[in-house]
Amino acid sequence: MPTVGPISRLAPKPMRFVLNWGRRYSLWVFNFGLACCAIEFIATSMSRHDFIRFGVIPFANGPRQADLMIVSGTVTDKMAPAVKRLYEQMPDPKYVISFGACSNSGGPYWDSYCVTNGVDQIVPVDVYVPGCPPRPEALLYGIMKLQEKIGQERLSDRYLWARPHGSADDDPSADGGVS
Repeated sequence: MPTVGPISRLAPKPMRFVLNWGRRYSLWVFNFGLACCAIEFIATSMSRHDFIRFGVIPFANGPRQADLMIVSGTVTDKMAPAVKRLYEQMPDPKYVISFGACSNSGGPYWDSYCVTNGVDQIVPVDVYVPGCPPRPEALLYGIMKLQEKIGQERLSDRYLWARPHGSADDDPSADGGVS
């Protein structure tokens, strides 16, 4: 298993800034569009809003080439294993944006027998974008918030395999699904 190493915590701040800058402005997006919010995602990627200017490249060829998964729409219990499997196929570091009320909490279908009440019950979510459906500007704001988060993080804190063995942090379910 690869490790970041104990010396990485002593890396100078300018070095971390440069590495985080490269990661935050080259996000390849894997869109997991399930309902009407997916249309707003497509609108955000078009010329009027153009999130490529923020360093976000839409429509990665697959999960193995993506850094960011945007889940938009109602996640059903039948679709939940597919969301989890695709998330697990993404390389580290990987990020998730929950886009829309249905993805955040089940939306108007929260009490249905077949709806998962939030994608955070399946995969860890980094940024929540509220709305039904959210406007493209809301997704742009969510992307900028994620980029701020990436700019402040340490890789040794992000990777599960870099944490000391035997600690409570080794259990991915211990963080409640939200990082």
